[in-house]
Amino acid sequence: MTDSREVVVIGGGIIGIAVAAGLVGEGRKVTVIDRTGICEETSSGNAAALAFSDILPLAQKGMMGQVPRWLADPLGPLTIAPAYLPRLAPWLWRFWQAGRQANHDASVTAQAAMMQLAEVEWASLMQTTGTRSYLREDGCLELYESEPEWRASLPGWAARERFGIEFRHVRGKDLAELQPGLSAGFAVGTFVPGWKTVADPQRLGKAVWAHAEAGGASFLRGEVADLGQENGRSRLRLADGRVIGASTLVIAAGAWSHRLARNFGDHIPLETERGYNTTLPPDAFDVRRQLVFARHGFVITPLETGLRVGGAVEFAGLERPPNYARSRAMLEKASRFLPGLKTQGGREWMGYRPSLPDTIPVIGRSSRAPNVIYAFGHGHLGLTQSAATGRLVRDLVTGVDPAIDLSPYSPDRF
Repeated sequence: MTDSREVVVIGGGIIGIAVAAGLVGEGRKVTVIDRTGICEETSSGNAAALAFSDILPLAQKGMMGQVPRWLADPLGPLTIAPAYLPRLAPWLWRFWQAGRQANHDASVTAQAAMMQLAEVEWASLMQTTGTRSYLREDGCLELYESEPEWRASLPGWAARERFGIEFRHVRGKDLAELQPGLSAGFAVGTFVPGWKTVADPQRLGKAVWAHAEAGGASFLRGEVADLGQENGRSRLRLADGRVIGASTLVIAAGAWSHRLARNFGDHIPLETERGYNTTLPPDAFDVRRQLVFARHGFVITPLETGLRVGGAVEFAGLERPPNYARSRAMLEKASRFLPGLKTQGGREWMGYRPSLPDTIPVIGRSSRAPNVIYAFGHGHLGLTQSAATGRLVRDLVTGVDPAIDLSPYSPDRF
């Protein structure tokens, strides 16, 4: 017997939570399905940034030339498991194409539109859900170890300036005041006052879910084994044999989403960036705001639950076991950058970022099943863009004109 539901969202991470919160506000009956729980996987351990100024795609001119170096450094900021390279090659080809100037500029424009909507929608969502107290508005500080490194960053800051993003470059006393105790090795910093963080991303996600649940959303623990269509409705079979029917299906399952989309004939080139971190006790160091070490590929974020040191990118798929030597490599660097950092007592973690070659998420309807909506592929920006994605999915479900032009995010663009 089929258990019939109105809206089913596959994925209990921050994207699925934001979708549910938006739809219950429109009176829709929403069921979220996840194999573990609400905000228990990748959304639990991210860097806690609402990175509204992060509009640059990962694909940059000349980046593909760095692949040999990435392969040679298994603990560097970006690494590719050698055995995984043949499988990754088609994605890398698309990534290289995304870095061409015209494609790059289109991605920046699309990302800027998404970020402007995200900032507005997060303010609204926090107001609605009573989570404004989780927000921290301390800005972030990006750090450079040399003048040439800083100068290489300037085109990116110029691109941000064209979209009205505020920043200022700092040195000497100004740099030390923004973050006391930094290593003397940092020559320049760039302070972004509009960058925000949250007190703890998992706690925020669960608080937003509590609001959605109070509005009638329900949670169903289970793993989706099969998907299909019957008479214009979606049919889900869970691993334990339960069968669920859905008038509207939203796929927001992060790094696993492309596997589910194949059931509807959509082959979307999503890859998994495995990210690592260590969360230290709160007294590990007095970090005043999020610190960004771009050349080394990691950040340090002060949370109410501890000090999170993490980032980096590892392309190795969904099945390989974690390599926590990567967490320890970042922690060792952090101890050099912040002399006196207490590195004991930390909790290591790995998560799966769902990334598309052009850094732009997929938000839109399936090509063969119009009642199926995709909302995935946010890469490093799932928390940041979740409220905007929830708004856009709500617009699609309720049939109103989307808040922004959805063509750059179309599942068909590949």
